[in-house]
Amino acid sequence: MLKEVKLIENFVSWQGEGPDSGRAMIILRFKTCNLKCPWCDTSVKMRISAEAPYKLSDIQETIYESKAGLLITGGEPTVKKHFEETAMLLNELDFPVANVESNGHRLDELIQIVNPNARIKFMYSPKIFSREDLESAKLLTEKFLPITNVYFKLVYEDNPLIMEYMEYIRVYCESLSWQHRVWVMPEGVTRSDLIRNAEKVFDVCERYKFNFSSRSHIIFGFV
Repeated sequence: MLKEVKLIENFVSWQGEGPDSGRAMIILRFKTCNLKCPWCDTSVKMRISAEAPYKLSDIQETIYESKAGLLITGGEPTVKKHFEETAMLLNELDFPVANVESNGHRLDELIQIVNPNARIKFMYSPKIFSREDLESAKLLTEKFLPITNVYFKLVYEDNPLIMEYMEYIRVYCESLSWQHRVWVMPEGVTRSDLIRNAEKVFDVCERYKFNFSSRSHIIFGFV
């Protein structure tokens, strides 16, 4: 049986966020998400873009030819519609490094079924809009922090729930010297938004000893 996945984007560019920023990646974007974040920079793209089938063999050839890593994003790669396809990509492709960007939905299940020896970085990006979201993020954080290839990406907002979460994760990271796994990003869907909001994010990163992520793909428009 021919193996393929349905995506709305498949192209080679660069990672714009987190620990592999600036690295060449083949970017595979799924369409569906379980959330509707008000500042989502891909919501229009997900809504208007049609899915198309892509052969795993063609994706593998692109990885070899471009010497690129693999970036799986969305949408949300772990929703029911995309879960098996995401696992197949991670377990059957040969790549120098892979990034999986997730809001945490079924991410723990995905981690359990992929090759533990593969060079995969799971990017947990909690979306916190309510007290319920905060408590859920805390539980997932306790689950993910012992897994050393899970990294944390936060979009900073002037929101007391976000600050409470950052203080919560700071305590855990400080005791375990894991600050290097936390990356904080400015809020915004345009270059001007990100630059305007970056100053306060630098201040937060300095205070908590976290890493700053510029979201270069928005600033420079390469995604």
